[in-house]
Order: sequence, then structure tokens, then C-alpha cells
Amino acid sequence: MSKFLSYEDRLIIAQMLKDNASFGAIGKQLGKDRTTIAKEIKKYSYDKKSGRPGYPYNPCKHRSTCKTKDLCGNDCTHKSAYKCSLCSECTLHCPDFKEDICSIKSKPPYVCNGCSELDKCTLMKRLYDPADAHERAYAIISESRTGILSNEDDIARINEIISPLVKNGQSLHQIYLNNVDDLMCSEKTLYNYVDAQLFDVRNIDLPRKVKYRPRYKKAEFKVDRGCRIGRNYQDYLKYMSEHPEATTVQLDTVIGRVGGKCLLTLHFVESSLMLAFLRDANTSGSVIRIINAIDKVLGKATFNQLFPVILTDNGSEFSNPKEIEYRKSIPCLRTRVFYCDPSAPYQKGSCEVNHELIRRILPKGTSFDELTQEDIFLMMNHINSYKRKKLNDRSPYEVFSFYYGEDLLKKLGCSPVAAENIILKPKLLKK
Repeated sequence: MSKFLSYEDRLIIAQMLKDNASFGAIGKQLGKDRTTIAKEIKKYSYDKKSGRPGYPYNPCKHRSTCKTKDLCGNDCTHKSAYKCSLCSECTLHCPDFKEDICSIKSKPPYVCNGCSELDKCTLMKRLYDPADAHERAYAIISESRTGILSNEDDIARINEIISPLVKNGQSLHQIYLNNVDDLMCSEKTLYNYVDAQLFDVRNIDLPRKVKYRPRYKKAEFKVDRGCRIGRNYQDYLKYMSEHPEATTVQLDTVIGRVGGKCLLTLHFVESSLMLAFLRDANTSGSVIRIINAIDKVLGKATFNQLFPVILTDNGSEFSNPKEIEYRKSIPCLRTRVFYCDPSAPYQKGSCEVNHELIRRILPKGTSFDELTQEDIFLMMNHINSYKRKKLNDRSPYEVFSFYYGEDLLKKLGCSPVAAENIILKPKLLKK
């Protein structure tokens, strides 16, 4: 028998809570210990601010006797001709507000499901919903089976120890023996991290590993789930709803041949302008260096204006969001990084669509090893000068120039190309 509760089990829990059954009775019905039921309800119940028909949410102790009027003056958006306690925002402005907390939530069953006053109550309610509980429990189980155990700070700390020594020709085994107390992980873990390209060094930098052919195909190494806490796609939507004036820049990677050079692309959604930068390897360090270089070229104020929000995927090259979000000088915070959901590239669809233009010039399987950054600037100038129907038949270069000025485009390495000279074929970069 599975040790996890099923959806049917949670339906039974909800029904028995409504009937005011005890934890022991519910556990006996499901064949579980009573503490299991208590933990389930405490963990997956949620608070809900709701009133009753004709009365909004109001947790004030004086709600039934209060006759106060005109708390907000003429600026009230929910004005009541009778009294302010009928307004959902009266508690935010009233100096006499004192919160009334129901005692039911402080003792078993800790939820209001079986309360006889539930339909009449205007206080904060604590509810257990079987569908919501099952979805949250499944998400936690799924997350616990993915990713790595270290967080981004641990990765950065280990990287500072091993990368300089590997570059001096030392093996990971030698480094591990001499720094075992500082690394606080196994030698095998170090090799896994290098395989996943989480450090500044790669397998090609290891003295002997490149001599061996892999015995089997390894499973995909997933990014640490810890770096996505507070930065997932739902957090992104919430942040954008609270800051509607913020613009989004989408980051992604375009791969050449596996193991070779690749591109970091930065797509300004508002104008469809895309920047691309050549990298020697698809690592987190290479992304951070490019972001730092752009920050230095543009200046702090301009960078903060252009990059208020960054949306990217779950690739390992974007697994150190703190280094992207913060600079080492004041003002430290320069952007906010958020991640799309796994296997959901459509959440940054405008960037993916723009990659199709890059693939016209650099088809899949093309090696980027012989290209220079000047070649990439040339390619992007042609792409950014290409007029788009969604921009009212203007080019991304023209739209971005209208919003921010042409001088800023020059700092970013962009220049216009006449319509009759635009080439979106591989011959553009043929030398």
C-alpha cells in the first residue's frame, strides 16, 4: 500500500472534517495514524479572506457594533451610505481596528470546514480543499525528485575552490583530497557538477577525463530547484501584475555544435530587438560575464531601465540568478530574474520565434567555432533591420530607437541596414 495519500483519501478527509469527525476517526477510516491526518490538514490547508452574502471580509472585533462613516473622505472607491464596516477596505484606514481571530484555528481540527457558522462568518477562514491539497502534495513530491541538493551559493563557493586549481592542471581527485573539509560533498558530485557545466571549468579542462569514451548516456542533469524558489512563472505573472510598467527581456541560448561555441540571446519583448553574444561554452559564468559587461557599458541607471525583468528557461547556464540580479556596487539590485515552467518554451514565445531568423543564417548543426563577435553583430543588424508586421511594418531597430534613442543602440553594438541590403541566408557570414 502506498504511503502517500491518494485523491480519494483526501476527499474522505474533507467529507469527515465537514462532519466534525476527529483525527483518530479519520485515520481509522483510511488506515493511517491520526498524526498523519493532522499533518496533512496543517500542511495543505490555506487561509481565505471572504465574507458572507451582503457583507465583505471584515476581521474587526467591532464589526457588529461599529457605526463609523466617511473614514476615507471623498477619496473612497467603495463608499457605503450606511456605514464603513460594509466596505472591504475599512480595516485598512480605521485607527480603532483590532483583529478578531477565531479560536477554532488554534485547536483541532485547525480548519473551518465543519463550522456551523461558516456561511455567516466574515473573519479569516482556514480551509482544507482536497483538490488543492492533492495538487500541492503532488508538486512537492515531484520537486523532491528533481534537481541537485546544493543551492546557488554552495555552487559558487565550490567553484571558487576547484576552478583555479583545475586550470593549474590539478585533477579533481587531487583537489578533493586536499580540500575535502571545505568542499563538503563527494568526489563523484564534483564530476557531476562539471558534467552539468555549473562551474567555470569543463570536462575538456580535466587532464584525463577527455581520454575516456562515456560508457552510457547519462540522464539529463537538472538545474537546482532552489534557484527557482520565488522566481517561477507564477511569481513572474504576479510581479508583472504588481508592476505593469516593467518591461521584460527574455534570455535564451542558441547552440551550435555540441561542446562548441554558442550564443546568448537577449530579446526585448516590447520592441522585438534581439542582441546576441558569442560564448566559448554554455556555462553560468559566461552568462554572468556578459551581463556584467553590458552593465558596465550602459551604466547603472540605463541598465536598470532596460532590464527591469528577465525571463529565461531552466537551463544550467541560468542557474545562478543572484549573480545576474545583483552587482557589487550600489545600487546593488539591477534586475529581477524569473524562470519559465519546465518544458514550456511558449511562455517566452517571442524569443523562440526570433530564433527562427537566426536559424535562417546559422542552420541547426552549424558550428559557431569559426565565428567572431563581429560576425554576430553583423547578423543581428540584418535581423533587427527586418521589418515586422506586428510592429506596424517597422523594424525592431526603429522601434527601439523611438523608445530609447539611437545612441543607446550604438552602445549595444547595433547599426541599421538598408532594406535592399538585408540578407537572411547563410551566405551573409561566408568569408
